[in-house]
Amino acid sequence: MKEFNDPRRGSGVVEQQIKPLLTADPRPKADGYSGDNQMYNTNTQTTRTMKTKVHLLYATLLAILFSFPLTAQVRLPRLISDGMVLQRNAELKIWGWASPGENVSLEFAGKQYTARADSTGEWIVVLPPMQAGGPHSMTFTASNKLTVNDILIGDVWLCSGQSNMELPVRRVRPLYEAEIAAAENNSIRSFTVPKTFVFTGPQSDLPGGKWTASSPETVLDFSAAAWFFAREINQAYGVPVGLLTSAFGGSPAEAWISEESLKAFPVYYDELRKLNEDSYISNIEKEDRQRIAGWYSNLQNADVAYKTEGVRWHDVDLNTDDWSSYTVPGYFSATALKGVNGVVWFRKEIEIPASAAGQPGTVNLGRIVDADSAFLNGSFIGTVSYQYPPRWYTVPAGILKEGKNILTVRLISNIGDAGFVPDKTYELTAGEFRTSLEGEWKYKTGAVMPPLRGQTFFGYKPAGLYNAMLAPLLKYSVKGILWYQGESNAGRPEEYRSLLPSLIRDWRNSLGQGDVPFLVVQLPNFMEARENPYESGWALFREAQTEALKLPATAMAVTYDIGEWNDIHPLNKKDVGVRLALAARKVVYGDAEVVASGPTYSSMRVRGRRVIISFDNTGSGLTVRDGKRPGHFAIAGEDMKFVWAEARIRGKRVIVKNHNIRKPVAVRYAWADNPVGANLCNREGLPAIPFRTDQGIGNRQ
Repeated sequence: MKEFNDPRRGSGVVEQQIKPLLTADPRPKADGYSGDNQMYNTNTQTTRTMKTKVHLLYATLLAILFSFPLTAQVRLPRLISDGMVLQRNAELKIWGWASPGENVSLEFAGKQYTARADSTGEWIVVLPPMQAGGPHSMTFTASNKLTVNDILIGDVWLCSGQSNMELPVRRVRPLYEAEIAAAENNSIRSFTVPKTFVFTGPQSDLPGGKWTASSPETVLDFSAAAWFFAREINQAYGVPVGLLTSAFGGSPAEAWISEESLKAFPVYYDELRKLNEDSYISNIEKEDRQRIAGWYSNLQNADVAYKTEGVRWHDVDLNTDDWSSYTVPGYFSATALKGVNGVVWFRKEIEIPASAAGQPGTVNLGRIVDADSAFLNGSFIGTVSYQYPPRWYTVPAGILKEGKNILTVRLISNIGDAGFVPDKTYELTAGEFRTSLEGEWKYKTGAVMPPLRGQTFFGYKPAGLYNAMLAPLLKYSVKGILWYQGESNAGRPEEYRSLLPSLIRDWRNSLGQGDVPFLVVQLPNFMEARENPYESGWALFREAQTEALKLPATAMAVTYDIGEWNDIHPLNKKDVGVRLALAARKVVYGDAEVVASGPTYSSMRVRGRRVIISFDNTGSGLTVRDGKRPGHFAIAGEDMKFVWAEARIRGKRVIVKNHNIRKPVAVRYAWADNPVGANLCNREGLPAIPFRTDQGIGNRQ
């Protein structure tokens, strides 16, 4: 499953985008007026020529009498703003714009600095390294005066990647209520870069964004993985932590690489050159909008639930005798709904005891493909417009009643195999009462539609995110980089062996701060487990990620034990942040006593039918996390056909064998998309890095 190619993802996002299109007033405004920020058009103005000239002359005279001399005022980039965190112990570039040749004065920490704007109007001041602390203020004086307040000096981390880095704390809120309630910490701050793309070249500034301090309210919009990381670093070193979160869901690595570095990848470089044509993009976007808006408009018009006179399909008293049965969870493909696109309505009757009646509660509908709206006893309780987020819907007080209650779900299917994702939680809770929502439901089709072709996501195209979401950050000094990406490149593991190192070198060159530490989150376990060893694409991809660690000042957080087989966005972001923090403490902060990695393959020796695997990074010793024997080891003989092996721990080594393999030549560990049973770790609890000893031998399976 490749996130960026999943039409369900695209169409779900579009459903959110087109809601205004379905309700917008298409009529032109009177007098040529087209919005609050625009004036009447030229034809309208010509009927008032004399009056307009008088007003313009009066305004000009006032400007001459009361304004500053005609010079441009000093302007700062979005990053240089109230609440910012500056990198300690590093030279700090502070920059902005003014009139060409204008002198700019900067006062900070009791010292004054000056700069002169160049021919383009840009100026830059370099501040000397400073120790952690604050708050400070920074004052700029030119033809105008600006003051930036509440500045902290600490450690700044650039957090980038795709949706798993972007995923906010509010998405995982039910898992971490206690942590969120205790999130008040003025020393942890985040700046979220707006999601946008540009193909014409690197941009000098961002279209928006602001620094925000952590609190129980604001942290909901922080990147979950980044926030847990920041919390660990702040607690370990007592310094402020600033998070520059620049992430774009579904984005492949090539979207984050500069045009110059893309020259090593001719396919992407050639594609970028096409994207420089504005008409090419605008025409496709226009066609997408019209086609998708039309599909949803037709869907709404075709839904017979809204054409039925009297009782609506989400009403409690609806007669459902002619509705069919459906077992939740489960996909359409296993039922009579196989291949159906459009709207399907689902209803379930729930018995509520007197103790829960009237109480507020929660409806957990796991995950639903593709989009849904939920109603309880006729009252709307929530909606999600695409497949990935969990369905946690709040039930207000007064809706639940003693006895029979009706839960209704309006499900939209975009490309056929929709449904309720298995192995998720489906339940209703209210106070101490809890009841499962699994089992028999009733359903009826509201509308049947042709499949919806997804939109073109230009944010996924080469260099677009580098230009728009990275380039404006490059003058800002950082402590390091957190990179949580790969799902969208998982189908191209061999290419990623070059892409990721190229991206790392590209960013380091662009930042101009030497070998900036680069910490990678390895892909987690995902998809259904298989019974026998096989050639895994995700395993190859994890190997490609591991190979990037040959570059200096790199490290990796291994996560194949904390993913979810049925969710490309696993909810456990706390352990991701903790493991990234351990890597940072070891590689970046130089804490020699910190164990930051799980066991890593070192070497192998063959002794008869046994293979002896040696490991580094064993910490205080090899062990297993579940008390069982080491699992998910596979072994192969000269025919390179892998079978499961027995394994046992001996000190810093693991002995691997299969009695049917007389002359073993290769061993693999955790070599699968979802390596269920891979349990080897060190006593610090960090999982062993997946490996194969046969790289370079050739795969003849």
